[in-house]
Amino acid sequence: MQTAYTVLILLMLVGVSRLLARVIPLPLPLVQIAAGAALAWPTLGLHVALDPELFLFMFLPPLLFSDGWRIPKREFWRLRGPVLTLAVGLVLFTVVGAGYFIHWLLPTIPLPVAFALAAVLSPTDAVAVSAIAQNRLPTPLMHMLQGEALMNDASGLVTFKFALAAAVTGVFSLADASLTFLLVAVGGLATGVVLSWLIGRMRAWMIARGWDDPATHVVFMLLLPFAAYVLAERLGVSGILSAVAAGMMQSWLDLLPRQTSTRLLNRSVWSLLEFAFNGLIFLLLGLQLPDIVKAVASHETSLWPTLLYRCLDVLAIFLVLVVLRYVWVQSIWRLSVLLRRWRGKSELTSMPKARSCWLLTVGGVRGAVTLAGVMSVPLLIAPGTDFPERDLLIFIAAGVILLSLVAACITLPWLLRDVAQSPDDARRHEVREAWRRTAEAAIRALEVEEVVEPAGAADAAQAALAAELKARLMSEYRHQLEVFNDSAEAQALAFQMDLLERRLRLKALRAQRLELYSLRRHHQIGDDALREVLGELDLSEANLGQVK
Repeated sequence: MQTAYTVLILLMLVGVSRLLARVIPLPLPLVQIAAGAALAWPTLGLHVALDPELFLFMFLPPLLFSDGWRIPKREFWRLRGPVLTLAVGLVLFTVVGAGYFIHWLLPTIPLPVAFALAAVLSPTDAVAVSAIAQNRLPTPLMHMLQGEALMNDASGLVTFKFALAAAVTGVFSLADASLTFLLVAVGGLATGVVLSWLIGRMRAWMIARGWDDPATHVVFMLLLPFAAYVLAERLGVSGILSAVAAGMMQSWLDLLPRQTSTRLLNRSVWSLLEFAFNGLIFLLLGLQLPDIVKAVASHETSLWPTLLYRCLDVLAIFLVLVVLRYVWVQSIWRLSVLLRRWRGKSELTSMPKARSCWLLTVGGVRGAVTLAGVMSVPLLIAPGTDFPERDLLIFIAAGVILLSLVAACITLPWLLRDVAQSPDDARRHEVREAWRRTAEAAIRALEVEEVVEPAGAADAAQAALAAELKARLMSEYRHQLEVFNDSAEAQALAFQMDLLERRLRLKALRAQRLELYSLRRHHQIGDDALREVLGELDLSEANLGQVK
């Protein structure tokens, strides 16, 4: 029962921390880390023992799957050059540069372990950056950070596992490791794609036979990242890349017919799951902080001088990571500018080059994946032998996460101080065009719909009703065309009428809901009927959007 109580308390704290973040001007991860640390204070004394392998298996596959699902594929492909240089080249550059620096700074950390720590410090968190920047980052830069965060999660963690294996076995060959890395990466990607495609074919087969219950399909989606991870690991390839590839593949397969309800439910469930898992990771970091601090200073006679020196070590490692990232970003940005000018293309963003480089540098915030990876370091390197400096590794990773969040909170608003929060005009144009085209397609489909000639009085009445319904539907779609007319005056009038109609529809829906509650209170309808009708009313109100 104690485990159940602990899980319920942590889930409650995840929700409470979200509310606190609306009041406290700090990023949500910092609030959650502080809440976890407060919960671990000796007065409350909540302690959670973590199994490294279970922690890795429970948290990483769904988070990476969700990242793969959410990444904008078209923008990722357009920016594939800069994204791959950041996600692969920068990771290797960081592993080598930061690894040697960590080993030089802290000789008690063996070189393979230092490489492993540098690798796990490479993945970035674009969600935290978006929350701090409040969607004011230029769209190309935000897409680059999103693509980098997705790909370096995989490349950084795969490199981390290789370095960890070298630390455990004491054997490392660059040629063998490079070939093995390629085979493991390609095998992981292939495993995720094939398994996700097979699940999609199975779902299509089920839907064709009428087995389209949304809850069943959502359960399959929840199990898919774990299945992709386990299958890949059993085959000896990368389970991390398998989970990412499964998510990317499933985002295309999600467009199956007759799956509107499943998609609505699936998005809600995954949003909840991602929010809960991200929150739990940072809460667990806060819960582990007192034990991490005690473990780091356990072999020393005095606590505070030792803790001060360790904090200075963390600061030095963080600054080296920032310098390495800035050097790489600056070099790649100069190269990309030269290539785009040579090809006759415009620059990625209208912001000055120096500011863009600093935004990409500071935007490299570390987050949940770094923490999940470092928590997965094994407790023992061999039977009876502790893993070297495991507590110090976790302390350094936690410190770098905190420093990167604080640095982004201070620096990003300053760098964006004179950047207006402007809407994405290209995206708005695409949305308007999509609505216009779909409305025209609906009108064409209604125009060619034949009304059966009446053979009697009943058929005549049915034909009249069908004609009236066609006219009503075509009127709604013509109204959509008016909304997306190029004329500013026509748009203003159409939007005013649309807003008035939405207000009237909202008023009618709320009156329906009140009447529904009254019927239930007077026992004139049962719970099943209440849930069914209320679900339809809620969906209709959700489709209206936010009405001012």
